[in-house]
Amino acid sequence: MTTDVTSPALIRLHQVCKTYGSGSAEVRALDRVDLSIDTGEFVAVMGPSGSGKSTCMNILGCLDTPSAGQYLFRGVDVGDLSRRQRALLRRNYLGFVFQGFNLLARTSAQENVELPLIYRGTPAEERRALARRALHSVGLKGWEHHTPGELSGGQQQRVAIARAIVTQPSVLLADEPTGNLDSARSQEIMDLLTGFNRDQGITIVMVTHENDIADYAQRTVRFVDGHVASDRPSGVTT
Repeated sequence: MTTDVTSPALIRLHQVCKTYGSGSAEVRALDRVDLSIDTGEFVAVMGPSGSGKSTCMNILGCLDTPSAGQYLFRGVDVGDLSRRQRALLRRNYLGFVFQGFNLLARTSAQENVELPLIYRGTPAEERRALARRALHSVGLKGWEHHTPGELSGGQQQRVAIARAIVTQPSVLLADEPTGNLDSARSQEIMDLLTGFNRDQGITIVMVTHENDIADYAQRTVRFVDGHVASDRPSGVTT
């Protein structure tokens, strides 16, 4: 395991490439990408379809690996980790929020939130208490025993956020977290995410195609054709 003690960044991509296929069918999804994200930042990732933003998020989430280059997490080269070690990194340091909520339909809100703790082997009484606390933190006190079908879209996304933060992750990776919500519910979800970033210091990396949602972040990174086309404070257009 290689450690770069000179790197203060929580996340660093150095000359990362990702290719699929070979020969005439080769597609380069990422092409020599450099990106650094410090602890406590809130970064929005934008770009057109096929720009590489989703591939970048998959690599950050240890769901995929670079074809070339380095992904450093807390100075550790993730490329040197075994599959099991990458799974442990996901389990212990990363939380995920998706556009489609990804909740178990016949399972209560509390049981959905408990799932990451089950994978960790957390004792039943402790995980129930942690799940209740997480649900309360997203404004769902009293909704613990409702199934997703009994919840609105905004409430389902709140459950998904509670599930993502119940393990107290270092990084929350959010993929279009407001994509299925109306503007009022979107604002509620973004206020929640902003609060977790501000009050708990959770680093957030969020993919979005909406400029007003990106404006909640501190930085906006735009991908075009597998490259980082721009990296500037959110709300800056020139």
